Amino acid sequence: MSTAPAVREAVPPPEERADAAAWLAVAAGTLGALMATLDVSIVNSSLPTIQGEIGASGTEGTWIATAYLVAEIIVIPLSGWLERLLGLRTLLLVASALFTAFSIMCGLSTTLTMMIIGRVGQGFTGGALIPTAMTIVATRLPRAQQPIGNAMFGATALLGPVVGPVLGGWLTENVSWHYAFFLNLPVGIALATLLLVAIPHQKANLSLIREADWLGIVGLALGLGGMTVVLEEGEREQWFSSELIVALTGVTIFGLVLLALGQVLARQPVIKLRLLLDRQFGSVVAMVTVVGMVIYGTSYVIPQFLSQISGYNSLQSGQVVMLSGIPVMLMMPVTPWLIRNVDIRLSVGIGLSVLALSAFMETGLTPLSDGGDFTESQLLRGVGTVFCMMFLNQAAIRSVPKEEAGDASGLYNAARNLGGSFALAGVAVVQDQRLWLHARRLEESLRANSVAVQDYVAAQGSGVLRSLEGTIQIQALTMTYADMFWMMSVGILFVIPLVLFLRPLPKNAPLATGH
Repeated sequence: MSTAPAVREAVPPPEERADAAAWLAVAAGTLGALMATLDVSIVNSSLPTIQGEIGASGTEGTWIATAYLVAEIIVIPLSGWLERLLGLRTLLLVASALFTAFSIMCGLSTTLTMMIIGRVGQGFTGGALIPTAMTIVATRLPRAQQPIGNAMFGATALLGPVVGPVLGGWLTENVSWHYAFFLNLPVGIALATLLLVAIPHQKANLSLIREADWLGIVGLALGLGGMTVVLEEGEREQWFSSELIVALTGVTIFGLVLLALGQVLARQPVIKLRLLLDRQFGSVVAMVTVVGMVIYGTSYVIPQFLSQISGYNSLQSGQVVMLSGIPVMLMMPVTPWLIRNVDIRLSVGIGLSVLALSAFMETGLTPLSDGGDFTESQLLRGVGTVFCMMFLNQAAIRSVPKEEAGDASGLYNAARNLGGSFALAGVAVVQDQRLWLHARRLEESLRANSVAVQDYVAAQGSGVLRSLEGTIQIQALTMTYADMFWMMSVGILFVIPLVLFLRPLPKNAPLATGH
């Protein structure tokens, strides 16, 4: 007589799945992040037109872009504390409503002051929309479905900077620059609707105002704000020969000291810098800073080269930059599978290597180069960026417990934007210093007694000196841009060894939100 087995095979529990409300919440966070990242660069191609209509000089006009970046960098690390203070839905509703209102203010601006106030307001409110998107993915989706949410967020973070200049240039050429800002009105209404439907209300914890780390909050604003302005304006103001830069450097140091004191004295610091001591998270922050330098640096340098050397207009230059977005859109459907099945160390290492290769390919630029010469490198850059950013997003979330996801997201996104500030400051310094060096070396190579020089002078006639100087400047500027791409490629190579500090998951294992 047979007997039933005493021990039955364990049946695995059914896989947890997110409901419709969770996915709507992710969609809301993604839409908010796209709106905020798009507005970082959407005015870049429209700046000459905007400056002319509001009566701003070229130097004053740069503050239209800088004001947004400064405000955004200040508020991004504060987003975790603001979320605990107001609750996630209230914070996002307030941020999206104010962002839309400030966008309308920018679109209606008739003076530089009005425009800068609007851009500062956009930066403060838009900055809260970016890291909270990562927080929603980490807290609302089960761990097995987080790769899909990360792919959605990562796509917005990558597409915003490359689509912005094209969209802004098209609107300026075909409609009006005002609509680069008015565009946010229907998007803001859609975002508010999604937030009300998908995210439950949380009671505000206003007691945090009394218990807040005010040393850290003030220090963060002064330190990051001062540092960003110094990096953005330092070269233009001749660095420490300028009283403004000296004063802002003092403000930056004072702010960083206050931030450090807050870490020691506050019971709950406003931003948990101790997270950087985690081997994986610290490595992720270092790598995303360099990747941010490459993303923002190339999206600035390539249009400058095409404008000054190849004679492209802003819309044509933006279309070349947008080539890097094609791999992002094509790879997004398979990215969740890649995150689940490919070792994080391998993917990030491949991504960084491809980014370095794409920058190195552009070191061979000549004065005859045009947009077509950037096609292969831009497509490679898109592939490398996908492998880096998508997996680094996941690594950042996995490095910390779920309750610290907001703080980690703030640090991660602030590092990426600071990388952009470092890149723009570095571009300004390199362009100023290397342009002078290359021009002098080219001049020294042209000897008056050279037969080739004498033949060139005879052929050009009376305008020879002016023509020769123009040729030297074009050659020197081309060599300077090649130097910039070379430095980017070397910078990426320096951080590749950090992938060894990433903690991989077993193949096909669901991804966790904590350690």
